[in-house]
Amino acid sequence: MGVFSCPLLERCLESHPDANTAGLIRTRLAQAGDLAALLPLYDQAIPVLEAAMWESALAPLQVTDCHALFAEMEAHIAAAGDDPRHAFVVVVPVADRPQHLRACLESLAGAAQAFHYGAGKVMAVIADDSRDAANITENKTIAEAIGQAGVEVIYFGQDEQLAELDALAASERQALQNIIGTATPDAFSHKGASITRNITYLMLNRMAQDDKNRLFMFVDSDQEFHANTDTSLRVFTTNYFYHIDRIFRESRAKVLTGKVVGDPPVSPAVMAGTLLEDVLAFLTEISGLEADTPCTFHRDSSSNEGAAYHDMAKLFGFVHSGEACRYQCRLQEPHDHAACLTGFSDRLNHFFNGEHPTRVTTYQHADVQGSVTAARTVYTGNYVLSPRALKYFIPFAGLQLRMAGPVLGRLVQASSGENFVSANLPMLHRRSVEEKGGSGFRPGVDRSAPVVDLSGEFERQFFGDVMLFTVIDLVEQGYPGKLLLSADICAQVMATETRMRKQYMEMQQRVMTRLDDLEALLSDDGRWWNNDQYADSRTRFGQFTAALRANFGTDARAWQLIDDEVHRGTRRAAIVDALSSYRLDRQSWEQALQK
Repeated sequence: MGVFSCPLLERCLESHPDANTAGLIRTRLAQAGDLAALLPLYDQAIPVLEAAMWESALAPLQVTDCHALFAEMEAHIAAAGDDPRHAFVVVVPVADRPQHLRACLESLAGAAQAFHYGAGKVMAVIADDSRDAANITENKTIAEAIGQAGVEVIYFGQDEQLAELDALAASERQALQNIIGTATPDAFSHKGASITRNITYLMLNRMAQDDKNRLFMFVDSDQEFHANTDTSLRVFTTNYFYHIDRIFRESRAKVLTGKVVGDPPVSPAVMAGTLLEDVLAFLTEISGLEADTPCTFHRDSSSNEGAAYHDMAKLFGFVHSGEACRYQCRLQEPHDHAACLTGFSDRLNHFFNGEHPTRVTTYQHADVQGSVTAARTVYTGNYVLSPRALKYFIPFAGLQLRMAGPVLGRLVQASSGENFVSANLPMLHRRSVEEKGGSGFRPGVDRSAPVVDLSGEFERQFFGDVMLFTVIDLVEQGYPGKLLLSADICAQVMATETRMRKQYMEMQQRVMTRLDDLEALLSDDGRWWNNDQYADSRTRFGQFTAALRANFGTDARAWQLIDDEVHRGTRRAAIVDALSSYRLDRQSWEQALQK
């Protein structure tokens, strides 16, 4: 007879959709005499309860049962006294975003408490690239507070990072400068997330020597450890550590990536067109409704198409229907269409923080273990490395381009094959901090003037795309395993840049055409929002259109940079040099890790 008391597991079996499977699990439960026989029964029951939880729209009882089932399982593992599962080090790079960091780490502590994954098996590292002294102090305070909440936190700030680099010989630092940068101690902040991650790898490599059973999970500071996009219902939905541990134990995975839900993971530079489609559709619809009648924008009709927010989704293999996405009003109390318009205008300018008011990605449930598949893109805000996979540094970090994750993914795919997988383990992505309505520091975004300037981020996005699609083409030619001549790499970079400029110009023309249409619609005296009582909403719409024209118009600073032949030549040369040096960079990096 079995020796385990498993009331939650038995209750879960009562609602199992397959009576025969439930009966078989009960039989095995009655016969289980040790932990090795018991735990697979939980593995069979967990996906059933997870599916029921999402089907119930996260009903409190279902969420509580799911948490309790994990707690019951963990109690049995603790009682056995020998937990062979992986320990986790969660790395959070941050640069002057203490509010985001606090929310991220509080959610980590909350998830650890909700699911009780192995006592002491989850710790965090704050990889701080902040410049503001007050933010650095606050980040240290956050580390202490999260430690008191039950999750050990290591603060890895500038002094600690410099100490890690000082342990390298001068010749090693020179050989690794494309990976760890060339920042001097007196300017050792805002180095960029890629360089900060790579420096952190050095510390993680030392940690791996002490415990080969550790996994290293990287998340962004503007993410949270659950997949629920309903801000009115804060619940922990996903036991990331249980699922990730199983994937690494039961497969040959060395690199795992998830995705994000909530706000898009891309720059506003490539989302203006889809947003304008939706804004035009919203205003056209609401103008035909009475301003003082109850709001009707609460019927869900959002698109679930892949990368629906991206203006150039076809480049990434996604085919969209072309239909606009209907705005989902966020106001909770009873209100009319005028209030809905006000709420919409309030959200519009958050677009420049990276939000997309009409195309929020929602979670689509699928069994995690059954979702594991070969991957080609790393989401740098949600990926996990085994100790052996620390050799996969973030490539070309010194260029500070966007699209570092997709580039890394293509290079890992080329050399790792079936060891690189993805799974249905998205995290919530929130660009703006609710209490401030801002997104904190963002490289390439200048808010010093009344109109936000996205030109730095726009430029990083354009040349990031040039790098990505160059790498895709080079991989098809055998790169990086095959040695290619610099002249051949240069020719590929130039061809890709020409293709990307054409794509971006077409996108810009579409954006400006839609912007002209929007401004004409907004100024139509026959529309009810042009009454005096809606002046505030019109002001916010005006700020939005002015910022779009400033950043996407033909005279925009971003386009001046992209069109400047000297600037393009400098960027091309740097990209060619980085691609040509990558093989040597890999050798130098692996030597540093082995030492």
